[in-house]
Amino acid sequence: MSNFQSFKSPREENLLICFADLTNFSKYAMKRADLETFDYISHFCEIVGDEIESKGGKIIKFIGDEVLMIFPENLIDEGILALLNLKRKVDNFNKDNNLDSQLIIKCNFGKVVIGMLGTKNNKRLDIIGKEVNTTALLKSNGFAMTAETFRKLKSETRKLFKKHTPPITYIPLEERHKI
Repeated sequence: MSNFQSFKSPREENLLICFADLTNFSKYAMKRADLETFDYISHFCEIVGDEIESKGGKIIKFIGDEVLMIFPENLIDEGILALLNLKRKVDNFNKDNNLDSQLIIKCNFGKVVIGMLGTKNNKRLDIIGKEVNTTALLKSNGFAMTAETFRKLKSETRKLFKKHTPPITYIPLEERHKI
């Protein structure tokens, strides 16, 4: 089990790596006052933080409407379930507020280097590695995970997904296949 708080030096760890991003957000932001956009992002960050951190995950960083998150290897199922719930919450919040946007989530499991990164006076926890890039490059119509991630899930959690090709990813049962 990873302790995301204590890092004297970078180390390799197997983690659930997750990216989330809002669709159509730039279009939304261009039509709103900057303060309104800031308020929306602030609320979005709180929704993400509440859901992810309460299930043992760690938010690595927000970049506007995008977020990079991780879960330790022993919490993969909890992480995937938290991400599904996060997607529902954000999508419902957007719908309730007449925002034509959905949360896109991409997940991968693999080895990363995790440690403190930044300037001398501003170091923050970050992750680097090929598996991070693999996660970022996944195609998703809403929620997608790699086959490696799917294979790590317990059978009960696996039942929530179906195979989607090409490339092989797993999506929630209620989501339509991309054409």
